[in-house]
Formats: sequence, C-alpha cells, structure tokens
Amino acid sequence: MPNMFATKLLRLKDTAATVASEIAPFASEVDSEAAWPARSMAALSKAGLMGLQVPEQLGGHGQGLLALAVLTETLGKACPSSALCFGMHCVGTAVIAAKATSYQSENYLSKIARGEHITTLALSESGTGANFYLSETLITLAAGQFLVNGTKQFVTNGGRADSYVISALSPDSGEIGDLSCLIVDSDTAGVEWLEPWHGFGMRGNSSRGMRLTDARVPLTNLLGDTGDQIWYVFEVIAPYFLMAMAGSYLGIAQSALEAVGEHLRTRRYSHTGDSLRHIEQLQMKYADMWRSIEKTRQLLYAAGERGDRGDPDALPFILSCKADAAETAVAVTNEAMTICGGIAYRENSRVSQMLRDARAGHVMSPTTDMLKIWTGRSLLGLPLL
Repeated sequence: MPNMFATKLLRLKDTAATVASEIAPFASEVDSEAAWPARSMAALSKAGLMGLQVPEQLGGHGQGLLALAVLTETLGKACPSSALCFGMHCVGTAVIAAKATSYQSENYLSKIARGEHITTLALSESGTGANFYLSETLITLAAGQFLVNGTKQFVTNGGRADSYVISALSPDSGEIGDLSCLIVDSDTAGVEWLEPWHGFGMRGNSSRGMRLTDARVPLTNLLGDTGDQIWYVFEVIAPYFLMAMAGSYLGIAQSALEAVGEHLRTRRYSHTGDSLRHIEQLQMKYADMWRSIEKTRQLLYAAGERGDRGDPDALPFILSCKADAAETAVAVTNEAMTICGGIAYRENSRVSQMLRDARAGHVMSPTTDMLKIWTGRSLLGLPLL
C-alpha cells in the first residue's frame, strides 16, 4: 500500500472490502432489475461508513478526497451501482459539511454519521445539459421561507435519499451564474419524482427527475451564503465528485482485469491441454491492461493526496483523474470482452455489465472532453470558465 495510506484509512478500506464481499453476489440482480442497492446502503450504514466525510467531532470519520477514492474503488469492484450511490451520498455530505451551521450539523451531519440519513446531489437540468454548475431553478422569498421552482434531472438516489443538495438561482438575481445551494428534505411539500430513467449501464442508481413546485424550504437549509454555489462547485462538489467517480470506474477496470486473469489461467484448449495464459499475444494484452490500471490508480491517489493537503498544484490532477479513469475503464473492459470471447459476449454476462457500466464514465458530467479542456486551461493559467 502507498505510504500515503494512514492506519485509519487502511482500516476503513478493510471495512469497505468486507462490505464489498457481502454485496458482490447481488450485483447482477441490481443491474438486471435496475434496482436501487438498498442492501448495499444498509450494509455500508451498519459498517459505519456513511459518515466518511462527516467531521470527527460529530461522530464521523473526518476523511477527505483520498479516502473517498479508495473506498469507491473497493466498492466499484463488487457493485458499480452501489459505489455510485455511496459516492454521491459522500459528495452531498461533503457539501453540507463545508460550511455547516450548528443547525445543519445537528440535523444532518450527526444523523449521517450514525447511519440514519442518506443525502445526495441534485444539480443537473435538461436545459443546461453538461453544464451542471448552471441552474434555471428559481428561489424566491415568501413568508420567511424559500419557495423553489424548477426541475432537476439525473438525480442519483432519487426518491431514496432523505435529503437533496440542490442548486438554484439566488433570490432577486437575474444572473445565470448567481446561484445558491439548499438542502431539500425528502418530505418537502411540492417535491414530485418523475419516472425512473433506465440507463445502458449503472442501472441501479435510481436516477430520476425531481420537480419542485413552490417547494417550501426553511431559511436554515441555505448552505453558506446566497450566491455561494460556484464556490461550492469548484471547491467541494467537483473535487469530491471526481474522486468518487474516478474510484468507481477504477474499481470496474480492476474487476475486469481480474476476470481476464481468471479466464486466461483456467481456460484450456482440449487438444493441447494448454491454458490461454501461455499465448504470448494474450500475455502482452494482459500486461497492457495492468499497466493502464496502475497508471490510473497512481494519478487518482496523487490527486487525492495533493487535494487533501491543499497542494496549490492539485487542480489538474483532480480534474484529469475522472477522465483518465473513464478512458481506462472503457479500454480495459472492451479488451476484456474481446479476450474472454463468447463466454463474455453472452447476454447479461459479468463482463458485459462491466463494459456498460464503464461507458457511463464518459457521459456523466463533467464529461471527459470537458475535463480535458479544464485541465488544459488550468495548466496554462487560464480560468476554467
């Protein structure tokens, strides 16, 4: 293990590995039935991992970017949809924790640490597409409350979480970038869930549209100050989201590598008795897959470590790690499909699920192309937007 892994992180990783072994047998069911992984989330709660990003003084683990990457990688090997749902909960937790008031600490973070509360993000909208940091959802002030009107799309854990961190145009603002973040409780009047969106991969994340019609949100649920949303996006949401997603896709790639390794060691030709591992071309392909995964892992861990210690040069590492993990996961799972042949190409095989799940890495915003542009701009000393 890298020296950057503190003793506590090693213990958390071991705990996550135990959970992963418990949920792995149900991964195909989550995928085939497009079922939200309730069993996984309950196991993570029982194991005490839901408070990963909650400060220690509130009963959490007080962990940062590196831990999130390591744990989602561990879970992603077993059940990618579970890793995604857990990761989005952790991102939402980090956003709440960044500038939490005493009220928010008591009513949200302490409950999250005890495994009694699931949260998640609700930022994306159909009108702004991949520009997740923009919003057309409106906030107005009325009778000492916020009234929220708008529709969010692709909300992971949609209809399953206890609260949702949303973005919306600040009160009395006509500027599209003048946004605020709010916590919307699941039982808020005026919240309506649209039909589940059934994806090609990552089918168990309960991705749904969230319509808010005069949804009444207490003023105490404002995160930070009005107009803080862009700060949250680039200082908290993007780093934690990118770590969580990169870890999940790295886990998929590692799982594909292990599937190929098992296939090469156990598949034998009947006429010679030789296993496929003796074929030099397959040896080279397997080595290329391993090398790609290790390079991605080192970039991801470096991004997490640099981000956690506040390295001023951390940004390009953080921005590029999801793009790199997505490219690696797609390439490795595609190669796994080729090497494993007809066994893998059958309907709903484990490798076919890996390939479908990996493909989401390029599509989920920030997209791979967007992240490459931002990385280049960061390296050239240009503003990201």
